[in-house]
Amino acid sequence: MTGNTQTLVDTAWLADHLDDPNVRLIEIDWTGTGAYDEGHIPGALGWNWKETLWDPAVREFPTPEEFARRLGAAGIANDTTVVFYGGPVQFGTYGWWVFKFCGHADVRMLDGGRVRWVKEGRPLSREVPKFAPVEYIPAARNDSMRIGRDGVLDHIGREGTLILDHRSPEEYRGEMVGVPGMPDVGAERYGRIPGARHLPFTDFLGEDETFKDAGAIRSLLEECGAAEARDIISYCRLSHRATLAYFAMTEILDHGNLKVYDGSWTEWGSMVGMPIDP
Repeated sequence: MTGNTQTLVDTAWLADHLDDPNVRLIEIDWTGTGAYDEGHIPGALGWNWKETLWDPAVREFPTPEEFARRLGAAGIANDTTVVFYGGPVQFGTYGWWVFKFCGHADVRMLDGGRVRWVKEGRPLSREVPKFAPVEYIPAARNDSMRIGRDGVLDHIGREGTLILDHRSPEEYRGEMVGVPGMPDVGAERYGRIPGARHLPFTDFLGEDETFKDAGAIRSLLEECGAAEARDIISYCRLSHRATLAYFAMTEILDHGNLKVYDGSWTEWGSMVGMPIDP
């Protein structure tokens, strides 16, 4: 699927806007910028997710003032169109989600990201772009996108609430706390939030990491009981995969009341006394 919403742009759209001064492209990477350094979409900035999207000391997102400083230093103004892609894909949606949460107006995702770009034979670059600093006026956060641990606890067992776990089957079954194929580290306890239904984030994607269409996503949610839910809470291990599900449900399907629990299982599974389904 490509470009069926203004928020989800396809590779052709991006190719036409690579030289647009009002568009800024950002690659968000997981473990540094090694993949970015080896080759990225021309004109893209390379950011590490934790260094650029978190507060430097507190497990929190940047203050409005710090967010404005970082964006202004990158040549991003309040009216700049920012397009994300990630390595892996869910880190791009994490960047999109954080920018939306922090109040940036025009944030988009590249459908298929680097995978689709390369598959189509489009060029990569090792050149690191530089942009002149601009003024960015601090914006208000969109707190309606987020829920904390106390809010999740209050929603457990509440009629009309659907809690979705977007981790792997192994994590959901309580066999791992880390991503399969990686060191099994993270939370102190295995399991899932009581009552959570399983909807792996990969179910929202096709083979080339493009998003499935609205009909397919609607079917996924209906299988999980979303038709009867007034409130949906999404979580995973650190919320990257949950933000991909959030993007699919809100931007492609236009679902209503949805929140991301960004503390996710790393927080929940390490807190004293929290209820856990094994």
